[in-house]
Amino acid sequence: MPSRDTDTPRTWPAVCLTVGVLAVANLLLHRWSGAAALVTSGVVCGLLLGLLRWAGGTWADAGLAPGTLRRGARWALALIGLVGVVYLAGALLPVTRTLFEDRRHEGMDGAELALRVWVLVPVGTVLLEEVAFRGVLYGLVARARGTGWATAVSSLLFGLWHVLPSLGLSTAKPALTTVFGDSAPGAVLAVAAAVLFTAAAGALFCELRRRSGSLLAPMGLHWAVNALGYVFGFLLR
Repeated sequence: MPSRDTDTPRTWPAVCLTVGVLAVANLLLHRWSGAAALVTSGVVCGLLLGLLRWAGGTWADAGLAPGTLRRGARWALALIGLVGVVYLAGALLPVTRTLFEDRRHEGMDGAELALRVWVLVPVGTVLLEEVAFRGVLYGLVARARGTGWATAVSSLLFGLWHVLPSLGLSTAKPALTTVFGDSAPGAVLAVAAAVLFTAAAGALFCELRRRSGSLLAPMGLHWAVNALGYVFGFLLR
C-alpha cells in the first residue's frame, strides 16, 4: 500500500470533497430507485475516481491495479462460496431460518429477484460503496496516514452511510422486531445497531482489500452477502 510520503497537498481537500459528494449521493439514493439510482451510482463512481486522480492517486490506490485483479478475483470467488455455504446452513437450521424473513420480499417475483441480484445490488450498491469507501476514501487516507487510519475513517463513514437505509429496518425484519420492538426508541436502537454492524463490516472489507491488494475481494463478499440474502429470503418466504 502507498505510504505517507505519497501524500500531496490535494489529498485532504479530495477527502473532504469525496465526503461531500457521498453525502449528497446518500440523500439522492434514499429518494430515488431503479434507473435513476443506477445512473447516480455510475456518475458518483466517476466523480470519486476523478477526485482520486486529481489528488495524485493511481489505480493501485483505488485497489484496481491491473496486476492485482486476478488475485482479487480468486479471493472474491472463494468468499462468495463461503457465504453461500453459511447461508445454506442457516436456511436449513430451524433456529436461524427466521433470520431470512423480510417483509420487503413480499410480492417479489422471479424477475424482480433477478433484477436485484444481477443489476441493482452489483451496480447500485456494491460498485458504488466499494469504489467510494474501500477504493477512493481508503486510498486517499492511506496515502496520508497509512492503512490503520484509512480503515478507521472508511469504516466510520460506511456505518454512517447506512443511517437512512436503516430507517424502518426494525419493522421490515420480524427477527429485529422481536429484539427492538416497533416503537420509536426501538427504531432508533435498530438504526444505531445497523450503523455499528456496517462499520464493523466496513473494517472487514478494508482488511480484505489490504490483504488481497484488490477491490475485487471486498466486492465479492459484499455482493454475496446482499445478493444471496435476497435469494435465500425469496426461497424461504
